[in-house]
Formats: sequence, structure tokens, C-alpha cells
Amino acid sequence: MRPPALQWSAENCTVGRAMAILGERWTFVVLREVFNGVRRFDDMRERTDIPRQVLTNRLAVLVEQGILHRVPYRPPGERTRHEYRLTEKGFDLYPVLVAVWQWGDRYLADPAGSPVEMAHKDCGAVVGAQLSCADGHSIGSPRDIVSRPGPGAIRRK
Repeated sequence: MRPPALQWSAENCTVGRAMAILGERWTFVVLREVFNGVRRFDDMRERTDIPRQVLTNRLAVLVEQGILHRVPYRPPGERTRHEYRLTEKGFDLYPVLVAVWQWGDRYLADPAGSPVEMAHKDCGAVVGAQLSCADGHSIGSPRDIVSRPGPGAIRRK
């Protein structure tokens, strides 16, 4: 039996489009740093060991795509530099980062556990990603989800 998904084209798939922007190895490392308050180029280089040109390129793409914006600052006696701040589009990636982090903690952490936890500022509980539908129902398993054509679906002949 053929999967129903074969009845629709994947040409205009938003997952593919998103991964064209976010799929490079260092992109989420850069976003992790910005979400953690590390906004300056030299600080990112120091914390991540990302090669200078790769970091330059990643930041340029994230700015070009409207995920980050540059904010000038000038240390006394030095030239103007820029910090990288999240836009609304960038903040909308936070649940994705949390889900990747949670998956990494579950399957890839050292025996001692994760080196960093994300906690709810108000109560201190650890934060995790969780699926729910538009009506607010919690979804316990991916097996409880079905794909269906969306409003932009292109039907195959």
C-alpha cells in the first residue's frame, strides 16, 4: 500500500526550505549562543571554536534571513562593532532549539548528564518541548499524528 503522502508534491515543502537556512552544522550552535546571551562575534568564537569565516558566513545568513539583526556598539577607544540580537522570527526558533537540546540530552549526553539545563525562570523546573494540537490537546506520541495536505498542497496527477 502506498503512503497517502505520495498524492501530494513535496516541491514547495516548508521543511526543505527551513533546512536550506538552518541545516548547516554550525547554525544552531550560533543560535544556542545568542539564546544564551552571547551576542558578540569574538565571544562566540571563544566559546564555540567555530572557524572565523564560517561564523562570519553563518551570522550573515541569519541576518539576511531576518532571524538575527545587528546592533552597533562601540567599546571606548575602539571602532564600532556589532552585536547579534534575535528578531521575532529568531525567537520563534526557540521551541526548535529546545527540542534539539532535549533530544541531544536524551541520546547524546555524557554519563554525568547535560552540561546545561534550561529552566523556567519563575519556578525553576526544567523546560522541554511538547506537542499539542491547535485545540490545545497534549499529544503523547508521534504515532497520534497524521499528515494531510495543507492549504498550499500541490496535488500530483
